[in-house]
Amino acid sequence: MAAYGAARSRLGLVAVMLGLAAVSWWWTAREMRGMDGGPWTELGTAAWFLGVWVVMMAAMMFASVVPTVALYSKLKHTRGLGAPLAFASGYLLVWGAVGVPVYALARIGGVLLGGVLGWGSGGRWVAGATLLVAAAYELTPLKDVCLGKCRTPLGFLIGNWRDGLGGAVRMGARHGAWCVGCCWALMASLFALGVMSLVWMAVVAGLIAFEKLIPSRRLATYGTATLLLALGILMLVAPDVVPGLTIPSADMTEMHP
Repeated sequence: MAAYGAARSRLGLVAVMLGLAAVSWWWTAREMRGMDGGPWTELGTAAWFLGVWVVMMAAMMFASVVPTVALYSKLKHTRGLGAPLAFASGYLLVWGAVGVPVYALARIGGVLLGGVLGWGSGGRWVAGATLLVAAAYELTPLKDVCLGKCRTPLGFLIGNWRDGLGGAVRMGARHGAWCVGCCWALMASLFALGVMSLVWMAVVAGLIAFEKLIPSRRLATYGTATLLLALGILMLVAPDVVPGLTIPSADMTEMHP
């Protein structure tokens, strides 16, 4: 009976995590409606972007991190949601913090590069190059190490165990840091394809889940690399045929919420 109760508790945890992800998708869709400007879409004000960014990360990442949070709950032998959700909060905190340098780089790049990222200038070529770099990163040793931490979290959890709610937050943050190392290039690809695009958000979130959850590690990395390579080549030679891609118009101005 105890084992049954623990299993039911973990199922409840999974339902809560997936429910939070679903609500985050709904909220993100509402906030970003009509804002997809294609590659290098303007990010709006800092406060608005950072708020949306945090919810975006919950929408995109929670589904793929559910197995790790559930495993943490099992190892902790708890039926409560407090510690597992604290773990998830630490994970989200790291991804949320990534939004600060992302926004700063976008603003600094806009000042220094001027119109270089405009579609009629070098924007298309920078977007294509970003996708090709992301494809290459999939095959690097660093990617392999970081992905290993995400795909087989048992060793990470045992080796980094901390007690209490504060310990759960720290463990989640450390796991989130490994996830950033694993997925930063995929997130860069999202900016190259249109960070305000729900279609490309879903594609990148799907790739992240694909890499973390599919049984074959080789298929995960090579499959993702192949798709990014194809998108990069198409962006350079025939962007009009990329499904779901919004081609920026010449007269697009900065978007604000």
